[in-house]
Amino acid sequence: MILPLASFCCGLAAIAGAAEPPPAFVADGNAFRFDTGALRGTLRANGRSLGLLPVTDGATGTNLARSVGLFSHYRLLDDTTRYGVAGWDWASTAERLPDGAVAVRWAADAAHPFDMAATYRWAATNALDVTTTVTPRKDLRKFEVFLASYLEGFAAAFAYTKQGFLEAKKTEGVWQAFPRDADAEKIIADGRWKHPPNPVDWVIRPALAAPLGMRRDAASGLATLVMAAPQDCFAVSMPYSEEGHRSLYLSLFGRDLKSGAPATARARLVIGRGISDEQAVKLYEAFLKEKQP
Repeated sequence: MILPLASFCCGLAAIAGAAEPPPAFVADGNAFRFDTGALRGTLRANGRSLGLLPVTDGATGTNLARSVGLFSHYRLLDDTTRYGVAGWDWASTAERLPDGAVAVRWAADAAHPFDMAATYRWAATNALDVTTTVTPRKDLRKFEVFLASYLEGFAAAFAYTKQGFLEAKKTEGVWQAFPRDADAEKIIADGRWKHPPNPVDWVIRPALAAPLGMRRDAASGLATLVMAAPQDCFAVSMPYSEEGHRSLYLSLFGRDLKSGAPATARARLVIGRGISDEQAVKLYEAFLKEKQP
């Protein structure tokens, strides 16, 4: 039996119907703090585009994020070029918006023929939305924003495939990509991942039922979900369970972008206890039904 969403991990349906507004970021120098009750930490620590880092569990104080954080903009790719090394190293500015969200902006330069913007906004005490907009200054083919999350713990990794949640087992390879469809598989294999530094040979796994990835932490009972709408995301990727990166990735866009025409993709991060596979799918379905701010 699927429990009502309100009965676990600060259910999103209950939050959406509540009179109280969602949590807000608080400006702290060139960074932005948050304490939602469920999660505490910092966005853009030291003014860098590293997503959420640190992040701690509100109930126990346990550290949940590592490396370059949760929901940070990593590789920026098209079918022939890797633009810069990562969004982490591309100069950006940020401001807190009146509703408590944070808007981050990157301006086109010699290495990046496009502007990029991202809005970080809490949808609930345990759910963060990131809306990414790219405005090309030239036509871009099969453009990709690789949105990355690096977790502390959370050894078991899964993708939501047409066979249900499928674990990324070591026997299948180190780096595993779950494409949306056959066209998405072609994008992954078009040579974009051969560019240094750190080229990757992806093992193509079964097709997604929807762009939804999950990592589980057995000791705490926590699960981390990353999700996006099918039109916004063409692959979910991860290393095998137990591999040291403990990461989840969403490949956003994956389509041709015309010069001067903005394109937008929305993704959500959810962290909560006691989320069953069925409940994870329900949370995804609720995400798809929501109206964007």
